[in-house]
Parts: sequence; structure tokens; C-alpha cells
Amino acid sequence: MSIITLDDLSKAIANRVGINIEEARRDAGFVMDIFGFDDRVIDNVLDPEDRQLFYILEEEGMLTTEREETTLYDGREWRTHYWRLKKDIITRYSKEENGIRSYIIDKKQPRNVSDDDIYDLLEEDIWTTRKINR
Repeated sequence: MSIITLDDLSKAIANRVGINIEEARRDAGFVMDIFGFDDRVIDNVLDPEDRQLFYILEEEGMLTTEREETTLYDGREWRTHYWRLKKDIITRYSKEENGIRSYIIDKKQPRNVSDDDIYDLLEEDIWTTRKINR
């Protein structure tokens, strides 16, 4: 079982979402507080405003959702929704050197790269509408 640190999640968020490391650390701290020592948390602990951050991280592939269904004694179905950390993806994103999205969002370019060469830095799957990492 791999361990995700606050630093890992901060770097992953900064690299993929395109925000500065201070903002990313604040968001990562919030996420880590919610998860605690688990890699899965029940959705009911989130406020609607807080859930928005989880949706962003899900879109980036760092979180995923799952649900369990149980039949109650009276025959009704009960669903419980969970959020799960995707530790392997977070670890991979945290090791990226200044993710390409931060260059695009902040309108900064890596050193020694012209406007015409910026496309060479993009991954092949960047043009897909959504990549599912399962």
C-alpha cells in the first residue's frame, strides 16, 4: 500500500490543475484532512461547495467514485457513495516537472521553447475529450 503525502498531493494538484503551489497545498491539506489515514471516504462528509474540489480532482484522474448497494430488511435498496484516492496517478502526477497544463493556464512557456514548439511538449492523449484511468 503506497502512502500519499501532503507534498505529493500538492505537487500533483499544482502540476495538473495549473495553480501555484501555495493554493495547491491549501487544497491538498483540505483533501488530506477529509481522507485522514484512509484511501476511501464516504461522500456524505462533504458539503456541496467542498465537493466541487473533489469533482475537479476526479476530472484530473486523482480521485474516483464508487458505490455500494445493500438491501435493507424491508426490501428497499440503500446506496452508499464513496470517494477513493488514486494513489498511483497522484504519485505519477507529483513527479511531473511543471505539468504542461500549468504552462497553458498561466500562459508561461518552458525555457527555450518557441510558440511553434509548444505542441511537441503535449502528450498524445491531450486531444481526447476525456481519458479514463481505471
